[in-house]
Amino acid sequence: MDYPARVKIVDVGPRDGLQNEKQPVPASVKIELVQRLQDAGLKEIEVTSFVSPKWVPQMADNAEVMAGIARKSGVRYSVLTPNMKGFEAAVAAPREYWPDEIVVFGAASEAFSQRNINCSIAESIERFAPVVEAARAAGIQVRGAMSCTVGCPYEGEIAPERVDYLAGLMKGIGVQRVDVADTIGVGTPLKVQRAIEATLRHFGVDEISGHFHDTYGQALSNTLAALQLGVWNFQSSVAGLGGCPYAKGATGNVATEDVVYLLQGLGIDTGIHLEKLIDAGQYISEHLGRPTQSRVARALMARRAG
Repeated sequence: MDYPARVKIVDVGPRDGLQNEKQPVPASVKIELVQRLQDAGLKEIEVTSFVSPKWVPQMADNAEVMAGIARKSGVRYSVLTPNMKGFEAAVAAPREYWPDEIVVFGAASEAFSQRNINCSIAESIERFAPVVEAARAAGIQVRGAMSCTVGCPYEGEIAPERVDYLAGLMKGIGVQRVDVADTIGVGTPLKVQRAIEATLRHFGVDEISGHFHDTYGQALSNTLAALQLGVWNFQSSVAGLGGCPYAKGATGNVATEDVVYLLQGLGIDTGIHLEKLIDAGQYISEHLGRPTQSRVARALMARRAG
C-alpha cells in the first residue's frame, strides 16, 4: 500500500478534549499542556473556543490562554469561533495573540444540527459566511469541521450524499480545508472512505483531515482507511480526551499517542517525539485525576515502571 510519506496531526485536546470537563481546568494548566504538546513536536494545536461562557464555562479563559502560550515558530494555533461575536472576541486582543486559524462547523445530519445549534444545515453555514469572510480578510485561515459524517445519534447512518452537500456548502462560503469527523465513533473503514470520497468532490486531498472518535474501537482502523485514500492530515487528542455531549456513550477522540504509534509502525514521519507526547498526556491526566485513555501510553508507561 502506497501510504503518504508524512502526516500532520492537529492535537485538539486543549479545546475539544477539555471543553466538557465538569471540573475547572485552570488557564495555567491549559497553557502548560499546549507548551508540552509543541515541545513534543506538534505543529498544529487547537487551543480554545471563543464561545459564550454560559454554554461552555470551561472555555471562559480563552483570551487568557491565547495570551499566555509561548508561541513557537512553525506551529499553527487554532480556535473555534461559533459566530461573529466569537470571532470578534478572538481578534479583540493585540495581533500577536490572534489565532492562525479559526474553526467553523456544520453537521451532515439535519437532526444533529437542529439539536446542537437549533437551525438547519443550510442556515448554520449561512450564519458562518460573514465569519469566514471576516477571517480571510484579516489573513486568518479557516477550517470547517464537518460532524456526523458517518453516523448521528438521532438519525443513525448518514449517507455520503449528505456529506457531499455539507462539503459543497463549506466550499461555497470560502472554507479552506475541512475535517471529516466521526463525531460519535460509529464509523467503520468503508463508511469513512465513502465520506472522504464525497468530500473529495469539493476539496483536494491536501485540504481534508480525518477526525475519528473511538467509541466502537474503530478509530485506528478508520485512520488506516483514510491513509489509503491519501489523506495525510488527522486530528486527535492527547490522552484520548474529549467526547460528544450530544451523544450518549460517545467516548473521546482517538488518542494522539495511539495514532503516532500506528504511523511510526508504518514508517510514516510525523515529527512527533512519542515519549514527550506521552509525558504531556500523563501531565493532563494526572491533573484531571484519571488514567490516560491512550493504550500506547499505558503500555509504554508500564514498561518504564518495569
